Formats: sequence, C-alpha cells, structure tokens
Amino acid sequence: MLATFLLQRGGYGLHGFFSLEEFHARDLPAYYQALAVHPHHNYYEGRAEADLTPWLEYFIGLLTEVFSAAKNEALRRSETAFSAEPEEIRRLDQRARIVLALFATQETITSNQVARALGLSDRMACNLLQEWTQAGWIIIADPSRRGRAYRLSAIYRQFIGNPAR
Repeated sequence: MLATFLLQRGGYGLHGFFSLEEFHARDLPAYYQALAVHPHHNYYEGRAEADLTPWLEYFIGLLTEVFSAAKNEALRRSETAFSAEPEEIRRLDQRARIVLALFATQETITSNQVARALGLSDRMACNLLQEWTQAGWIIIADPSRRGRAYRLSAIYRQFIGNPAR
C-alpha cells in the first residue's frame, strides 16, 4: 500500500487500471521470499545488516511487469476503433467499468455479485459500492442490510442502452 501511495504521489499511479497487489497475489511465495530480508528467527536481530537486494530486485521486476502490462493494454486499446467516451464513463476506473457492465443484463446488483465479478472480498466490494454511491453513479435500490441492492443513477442508465428502467 505504501508503494502504491508513493507511486501515486510521484505521478506514476495506475488509477485502478492495474494494482501492485494483484501482481503480488499471482505469486505469493515469491513475494514472501523477497520480504524475508534476513534469515534470523528473531525479527529484530540482524536487521541492521540485512541485505535488501532481493527485495529491490523483486520490486523493480514487479514494477517492470505492471507498467509493461499497462503499456501493452494502452497500445491494444489505442489500436481498436472506438467512439469517444462520455466524460462520465471516462471518470470510472477499470473496476467500476466491470460493474457497469453488470447492469447491461440486470436492473440491480448486490455486493456479492460485485465481489465475484471483481474477485474481491465481500467487505472490499461493500467499500467500493459505498464509495460509488457517494460518487453518485449508483444508488441504493433496496436499503435492507441483508438484501441491499444497487442500481444505476439516471445519468448512467443511458450508457447501457436502456435508459427507461
């Protein structure tokens, strides 16, 4: 999270397009191996002499992979002919666009559906839905705790081809 923050602050943020955490999760053993900067069983013993080279090699390799994937995706998208997107759609990050697509086949969605579509925990999906509700592109359709459902706000319904819902 700190690395993502520092990259964002330095102008190298990926704005939800890709995340470092997704790439860490693809090879957790390598991530944990790189974090082990010294072999001593006592966490504090030997830290002053720890060799950070394996972690730096891992992290720079990860950044290379993430930014290469971002470049390739940008090139792929630039080669396909597409119409200019409305400003409201351009404001949505990659995850929000995936969730927007869920509304093409149904009027309401739940946090469980969002979690499955994005490969996230239910808690993270709820956090995103709350954030998106505050942003105003989705609204709460059913406020009950157990069956809470969300629907698109009127302005976004026009972008999925059926604004009359």
